[in-house]
Amino acid sequence: MEVLLTSIPVFLLVFIRVLSFFLVIPIFSYRTIPARVKIGLALYLAYVIVFTIDTDPIEFDMVYILLVIKEAIAGIALGLIGYIILSAVQIAGGFIDFQMGFAIANVIDPQTGAQSPILGQYLYIFAFLFLLSVNGHHLLIDGIYQSYQFIPIDQPFLHFGDENTVKLIGKVFSAMFIIGFQMSVPVVASLFLIDVALGIVARTVPQMNIFVVGFPVKILAGIIILFIVMGTMIFSVKSLFELLLYSLRDLMSLLGG
Repeated sequence: MEVLLTSIPVFLLVFIRVLSFFLVIPIFSYRTIPARVKIGLALYLAYVIVFTIDTDPIEFDMVYILLVIKEAIAGIALGLIGYIILSAVQIAGGFIDFQMGFAIANVIDPQTGAQSPILGQYLYIFAFLFLLSVNGHHLLIDGIYQSYQFIPIDQPFLHFGDENTVKLIGKVFSAMFIIGFQMSVPVVASLFLIDVALGIVARTVPQMNIFVVGFPVKILAGIIILFIVMGTMIFSVKSLFELLLYSLRDLMSLLGG
C-alpha cells in the first residue's frame, strides 16, 4: 500500500506527458477519436510506463508543480515536432493546388477542423494510411516511452535555451518545406511547362480564349501526372517518417540535456 501511494505522483506525471503528446501528435490528436479513448489510452500507457521508470520517490510540493508544467511542455513539444514534419504533405498539396488552379477552393479537414488544400488533404490521407500500414503509430508510442530515458521525470526543467535546440527546430522547419517541395516538384514543373505552352498558343492563336481552355487542360494534365508520380511521392513520405523519428530522438536528447 505504501509503494502504491508513493507511485501516484510519478503516475500522474507520466500521464500528463503521454496525454499532452496525444493531444498534438497526428493520428492520436484527431477529432474523430473520442476524448474518452485518448484519456483511456494515456492512462493505460502511463500505467505500463510507470513500472519501468527508476526514480526516487516524488512528493507533492512546490517542485511538483514545476514537474507538472515540465511534463506538459515536454509532451506538447514532442508532439508538435511530429505535427510540423508531417505538415510537409499539406505544403506539397498546396504547391500543386496553386499550379492547377485549385488554390481558390479549400476544404475543411474533419480531423483537425482547419482548412486545407484539396490535393493536400488527398495526399495526407495517403500518407496517413501509409503510416498505419508500416505501424508508424507503434513507433510514435515507442517514442514517448523512450523519452523517459532522455528526459528524466524528476528533472524540473527543460533545456529550451540551448543553441542546438534552436538549430534543430530551424532544421525541422527547413526540412518540412524542402520535402514538401520535392514531393510537388514533378507536378509543379510539368504544369509550368504546360503554362509556357499555353502562353505560346495564346500568342500564336489570339482568337482562342486561353483562359477557358487552360483551366481544364491543366486540371486534366495535373491529375494524370499526379497518378504517374504517386509512387515517387510515397517514397518521399517514407523519408518524411524517418526524419520524424530521428527528429524526435534528437529533440528528446537536447531537452534532457
